[in-house]
Amino acid sequence: MATSEALLQVLTGAFPHSCHFNPCFCNANGLLSVKSTIRGTRKRSFVRQQVLNSSRTTQSGSKVYRVVGKRDALKGKTCVDKLDSVRCKCEPAKRASGIAAGEENKPRLKAELKQPTSVPLPKKDIFKGVSQPENENRGSSSNGKPTTAGKIKDKPKSVGESSIEDEAWNLLRESVVYYCNNPIGTIAANDPSSTSILNYDQVFIRDFIPSAIAFLLKGEFDIVKNFLLHTLQLQSWEKTMDCHSPGQGLMPASFKVRTVPLEGDDIATEDVLDPDFGEAAIGRVAPVDSGLWWIILLRAYGKCTGDRSVQERVDVQTGIKMILKLCLADGFDMFPTLLVTDGSCMIDRRMGIHGHPLEIQALFYSALLGAREMLAPEDASADLIRALTNRLVALSFHIREYYWIDMRKLNEIYRYKTEEYSYEAVNKFNIYPDQIPSWLVEFMPCKGGYLIGNLQPAHMDFRFFSLGNLWSIISSLATVDQSHGILDLIEAKWDELVADMPFKICYPALEGQEWKIITGSDPKNTPWSYHNGGSWPTLLWQLTVACIKMNRPEMALNAVKVAEKRISNDKWPEYYDTKRGRFVGKQSRLFQTWSIAGYLVAKLLLADPSAAKMLVNEEDSELATAFSCMISANPRRKRRGRKKHSFIV
Repeated sequence: MATSEALLQVLTGAFPHSCHFNPCFCNANGLLSVKSTIRGTRKRSFVRQQVLNSSRTTQSGSKVYRVVGKRDALKGKTCVDKLDSVRCKCEPAKRASGIAAGEENKPRLKAELKQPTSVPLPKKDIFKGVSQPENENRGSSSNGKPTTAGKIKDKPKSVGESSIEDEAWNLLRESVVYYCNNPIGTIAANDPSSTSILNYDQVFIRDFIPSAIAFLLKGEFDIVKNFLLHTLQLQSWEKTMDCHSPGQGLMPASFKVRTVPLEGDDIATEDVLDPDFGEAAIGRVAPVDSGLWWIILLRAYGKCTGDRSVQERVDVQTGIKMILKLCLADGFDMFPTLLVTDGSCMIDRRMGIHGHPLEIQALFYSALLGAREMLAPEDASADLIRALTNRLVALSFHIREYYWIDMRKLNEIYRYKTEEYSYEAVNKFNIYPDQIPSWLVEFMPCKGGYLIGNLQPAHMDFRFFSLGNLWSIISSLATVDQSHGILDLIEAKWDELVADMPFKICYPALEGQEWKIITGSDPKNTPWSYHNGGSWPTLLWQLTVACIKMNRPEMALNAVKVAEKRISNDKWPEYYDTKRGRFVGKQSRLFQTWSIAGYLVAKLLLADPSAAKMLVNEEDSELATAFSCMISANPRRKRRGRKKHSFIV
């Protein structure tokens, strides 16, 4: 018992706000128990936290990884159609016994959450980047619920506009998931009309990003911190499919907080974290983007709060390194881009993006930059930082030089010679001019351009993928001229990419025989629906960040106005169908959380553009210099010059 109390002192001192664990503080059985007494008004219950290093298999055959809590049955009060959360609130060691909880257990998914009391936070302090210890407690009240801090001032709003935002905030708060009585994320959709839940009641890493940004902008930091630390714990747990385990740094695609009966006890229940690393996903594809989004959010959290203590934690530093080692591992590929399978990112179904999709490369570049900022300067990290920097230089050159296409480059490809065997080949990837699709000739404006969707030997995917292009602007993977060119194209092709509802996830849609071959006749990805040319309101926030960075916020404002005409009346759909986005998607979920959060983030950033700094990566001068040197040494560029250079091979 003395040993347990000593461990409790260490753990509760290190993690006062949520239930975390350190694998080093486990007994011989890999089990750590923490007991405390909680007094309610009419009841007394005992809470026990257990941390298991191994997994258990449920009757359904799925593995459940858990931090569990034990409690008595809730007396005198029931929650209809709601899951009960487990009270697992850690107290400091000196108060671990005999302290009143103050209130009964809360349902995990709140149907209604009252607006918290506001704690003013000077706007000028948000992005200073200095350590602010008081932020550790800012954003949480005494009962563990998030509080609002740092209200963003806005211009006077019309009644309709204000009501839409109020509705969006209410819906976002209703989607919050609680674990150990602390907010940990938001479910993907909270559609009461849906009869088939599937996995929309889970917390997805990528889906939570706009929700996290919205909460950060409102000064509600605890939910984001809890999310970052709990998903970090999931990273190191065992994940196996058909006797094969992927890399240790893999982050889950999603997780679910379950309340299940405790084994051997008919009354008590336990709380379990049930992550999905792709074992249960459609197509069984590992989520490559989850770890990249996690690093991006970790950086945003530090910049917004000024609290660097989270990123400096040993377990967080280890988590960053594990993700980087997984991404930077040597392989057979000759390119600096990440090689992935179809369906490993936001487009999580078969859509012909296997290879080196732009979306993954843009997130990869942004995550590498963020990791370089956050990694502690120590001898053990020197080799990793060196490899990271080298990859950044090669990746930026590769994308800027070979993925960029405008009218001039298109005409150059049209005149390509093929079958060039030479170190100085212009057509390095042996692209055949006949690959140029007929729609592209009409789509490409005289002013502007974009980064193509994919590049492989003898194959260029000329489709316009929105997320990859927008995040290339945000992360500075695209040059300043290219970034303006992308926005010029969006402006010129507004009717195609925005139309009646922003924003097309890709353009154009696959149709006819091409759709049958590439998607396998996917009934959900029919032409101009879902990932095949559907319109996704959640992309509003990324469009807004890109426009603010390039000092063109009026474009984002116009897109928000288009969305406001319908999105609330349409009950916040996941996506829209048809070329102009006129119909709510055939299989679209209503009250989709990231549609709600994407709109809110766009509104908050337009009200305070300086807040976008936490997401933006400015171009590094060292990388820019290296890129210029590589451009000057490029054989394709040299052929345009007057001087001829000889090389010794």
